[in-house]
Amino acid sequence: MDPVFETLRVGTEGAVGAITLARPQKLNALSRQTLQDLADAARWFSGRSDIRVVVVSGEGRSFSAGFDLDDFANPSANFGVRETADLGRIMAETVTAMPQITIAAIQGHCVGGGLVLAASCDLRVAAQNAVFSIPEVDLGIPLAWGGIPRLVREIGPAATKELVITCRRFHPDEAKALGFLNTVVSSEGLISHVEDLAESIAAKPGYALRTTKQQVNAVTEEMAGTMRNAADADALVFATFDKESREISAAYLKSKKKS
Repeated sequence: MDPVFETLRVGTEGAVGAITLARPQKLNALSRQTLQDLADAARWFSGRSDIRVVVVSGEGRSFSAGFDLDDFANPSANFGVRETADLGRIMAETVTAMPQITIAAIQGHCVGGGLVLAASCDLRVAAQNAVFSIPEVDLGIPLAWGGIPRLVREIGPAATKELVITCRRFHPDEAKALGFLNTVVSSEGLISHVEDLAESIAAKPGYALRTTKQQVNAVTEEMAGTMRNAADADALVFATFDKESREISAAYLKSKKKS
């Protein structure tokens, strides 16, 4: 029986699994619960040797609008400050560690932490209507969750610095040219393209798939390690005490509430 999560839908069909962010009314923003659900779903799939491919997607008109501003702005009885700051790193590392080939199917907004989630997948396919951005610096915080090494690994240091520092939007054709995306398809063709890709990969020998992923990940870890990012949480916690960062963050949240 497939597991049930508060903020996700998880399913399997043959050798293909699916993790779908299911908060469309929030543009699939990543709350504390969503991050924990994602990590738990990844761990569940890691124990399923019969599943060879997992598709990660978002319900509705966005892949993910990034971390949930309202959720993170309020204290939680279940998560302390440091624990909250570390949830994204744990999520990203757990998704990366899944033995299955993971495919991110991206439509609409793919923002901040949502982009880190996509970067944690092995393959990335985007619809033409996708819009990418990394607004953390404008929020007064550093990009965390292992996002920096993942971006450096995929698009290089210069492009990473520019996109993270400017916080500007960029679109699928640029993301593909930079090497972040494997394929760009029409908005109408995203689901069928990803389904066909997943089925074609799932039909290949499981041992060869797992070994190829392990080999490539081992090389990329040497290029730009993503497993040394526990200190990312400390950087986020520090930003909550930095006067300028707090002022910038408060102004950003206020502007979002007005818009």
